Amino acid sequence: MEIVTNTNNNIITPKKSPSPWAIARKKFIKNKLAMISLIFLLLVVIVSFSAPLLTTQDIVRIDYLKISQPPSSENWLGTDTNGRDMFARMLYAGRSSLIVGLSCMFLITLVGTVIGSIAGYFGGIIDTILMRFTDFVLTFPFMIFVIVLNSIFIGKISGLWTLILVISALSWGGVARIVRSRVLAEKENEYILASESIGGKPSKVIIKHLLPNVASTIIVQATLLMATTIVAESGLSFLGFGVPPDTPSWGNMLAEARNSDVLRNRPWMWVPPATMITLVILSINFIGEGLKDALNPKSRR
Repeated sequence: MEIVTNTNNNIITPKKSPSPWAIARKKFIKNKLAMISLIFLLLVVIVSFSAPLLTTQDIVRIDYLKISQPPSSENWLGTDTNGRDMFARMLYAGRSSLIVGLSCMFLITLVGTVIGSIAGYFGGIIDTILMRFTDFVLTFPFMIFVIVLNSIFIGKISGLWTLILVISALSWGGVARIVRSRVLAEKENEYILASESIGGKPSKVIIKHLLPNVASTIIVQATLLMATTIVAESGLSFLGFGVPPDTPSWGNMLAEARNSDVLRNRPWMWVPPATMITLVILSINFIGEGLKDALNPKSRR
């Protein structure tokens, strides 16, 4: 807190220092690359979720008269091997890929934070059990188990949500370990010991005192997780084990490139989704780096 002296009447008034979050916000705004990436990502989200308002093209109906047509005034990005408009499918595909990324990010962060904070705070046998379970999850070969579990549950749950739940169930281990390590370090501070000494309940201590002080780490990890899950969805959909073919996503649009003729002679079928995946992943990573720098206490000083 700064002290400000009024020279006219010699009254000393305290000047409130900006909060750490205010400092982080200002630092993030000054990061031009992170801000440009954030604006671009917001535009992609808005355009993708506004797809029904931006196009009236049918993304499911097969039109044999328009198969594999190059870009034109009628079809801005051409048509695919089933005669469907690529521009319309790009918009709806963006919505599917972003839903997977955002939903997986939320579920993975939630599960990882809950397990990591409980293990770190209580320690002892609880920590041992939870961390051995986390190790068990982390030892799974991710791609194989996603394919197997997705095949088992497909048809029982909506295809998109099957993929989201399976990816989330196998990906929270890293977040749990990071949160646990931060909680272990943070719980030794005096304010935690003071809260416990006056009879604070464990749940209250964790929610009101511990988690706000490890929130910066969780936010950065959540941001980077979104990029990771979009890449995972794209890879699985490209192989035919991700989002069902009747639901467009950037990954299953790229599956057209498995055909060598399409790869060489019809770039409009795979270059747009590949470009969007690349730009979105780069944007998310730049945002994550900007948040990491802004929320770093050493960087703040």
